[in-house]
Formats: sequence, structure tokens, C-alpha cells
Amino acid sequence: MQSPQQLIQQYHLQPHPEGGWYKETYRSNELIAATALPKRFAGSRAFATAIYFLLEEGNFSAFHRIKSDECWHFYAGDSLQVFVMQPNGKLEIIDLGNDSSRGQLFQYTVPANCWFASRPAPGSKFCFVGCTVSPGFDFGDFDLADKTVLAALYPQHISLLHELCR
Repeated sequence: MQSPQQLIQQYHLQPHPEGGWYKETYRSNELIAATALPKRFAGSRAFATAIYFLLEEGNFSAFHRIKSDECWHFYAGDSLQVFVMQPNGKLEIIDLGNDSSRGQLFQYTVPANCWFASRPAPGSKFCFVGCTVSPGFDFGDFDLADKTVLAALYPQHISLLHELCR
């Protein structure tokens, strides 16, 4: 198995604003016109985008949300926990990995507009995953969580928010 540093070098991964490492690997050449999209989108978007994403032990992807569905795919390393907060405050914890006997999933889709974060599961050294977004990802659709604002909305999750917000 490759080390995180080898994967970062091999795939030319760059630091991601939410934490971890990433590289966009696909962006559709075709666009969905703004007039054909829900009003939450400010302009046209690619049909779909895809990235590689790597998190090492001790790092996390901070709570954020985007305006599209985001499908996560497990590739290599150890399992990854994805924390998804539904608008009603219900928290789901998804374990991405390759051990289905332990309830791990190879893929999971985070619904549009849900706050979500991720980190290597306890005991995991690193996680190498991919994310596919449709309509395609645009940083104009990305909101990094403000811990104070989210804590006011979801006080039942305040300790998790302190752990997974920057």
C-alpha cells in the first residue's frame, strides 16, 4: 500500500481549504444553463465534477456545505467517518471503507445543502477517497461553517462542531 506522501506526490494533490489534500480529476466540458438549474445556483454549472481527496490521521475536513449532491467513493487506506447534519439537526455518521462486515460503505451521497465534515475513523492512518458532484462543483457554491453560527442552530452537536470546524 502506498503512503499518504506517495499518493500526494503521485496524484499531484494540493491542500484543500476545508482540510486534507485534493485534485480535480474531471470537469464535464458541457454546461447546464443557469436557467435550467434551481435558483440556488448563481450561474451555469458543469454537468459533473470529480476529485481525489486524502485525509491523514490527525487532520479533518471541516464542516461545510455545497449546493449540489456529493457522492463519496472509497479507494484506499483506512476507513473515513463522514458526519452529515440534516436541516432538522439529525446527525448521521457514515463509515466509508472496504469492510462491509463492519457496516462500511464503498460510497455514500451527501444531499445538497447539508452541513458535513469528515475525518479518519479512530485507528485510521489515512483515507484516500473520491468525490463526484452534480451539478458540478464551483467554489461559489461552497460555504465553510462558522462554528458559532452552527452551534446556535445545533446546540446538541456543540462538542462535535468544536472538533470539526476551523
